Amino acid sequence: MRPGTFWFLIFAIGLGGLVYALVNSNPWAIGTTGEGFRLFYLVLVALFLGSSILGYRGIRAGGGFRELGSLARSAVAWIAIIAVLVLGYSYRSELGRLKDRLMGELSPASPIAAGPRSIVVRAGPGGHFSIDARVNGTPVRFLIDTGATDIVLSPADARRVGFDLRTLRYTRVYRTANGMVSGAPVILKELAVGPLRFTRLAASVNGAPMRGSLLGISFLKRFRSYEVKDNTLTLRY
Repeated sequence: MRPGTFWFLIFAIGLGGLVYALVNSNPWAIGTTGEGFRLFYLVLVALFLGSSILGYRGIRAGGGFRELGSLARSAVAWIAIIAVLVLGYSYRSELGRLKDRLMGELSPASPIAAGPRSIVVRAGPGGHFSIDARVNGTPVRFLIDTGATDIVLSPADARRVGFDLRTLRYTRVYRTANGMVSGAPVILKELAVGPLRFTRLAASVNGAPMRGSLLGISFLKRFRSYEVKDNTLTLRY
């Protein structure tokens, strides 16, 4: 038996034993037949790459203990790589939640899927809840304001979204903490929040400059429920 073939067999046996041990210890990791086939495909690809490298190095080596040691180190390295891949695949759900948690800490306004039909946002500085959305394809950060009745765009955000402020008619009047302000009724073709898409939403463009746009009660009512707990706002739909 050629040295390259021998070490390839050792590599294949070790890989097969590793996959069997991981799946046997975590049977829940392969939830469906489709997932099992995807994992099998991943292992086959890694096995092909590993055997190609080992075979190529074996051909170049031409025998000798030094070359055999190099092949052994390659086999061990590939087994370690496959272990990382299989573990990452098995714990993909946990890794996804960890990623969402990190994103929530780094960017509190980013909406995070928290279940099959809910999203959450974390409170920012001062305990206020902001959420990153897209209005007609344009990124807009909204402050969630339960004291506001409607969806209100600041003049700056309305201009970025594509509204011509000179053609708007400011026929609505709102009572705010700073007094009476006027607003122009508009229709948002699309407002996207995380995985959700809302179309043809009624909104207003504020007549005076604002620090940011608002999502009021008319938006929150589109959800089945919403709840604030532990500095986290949960929107269920």
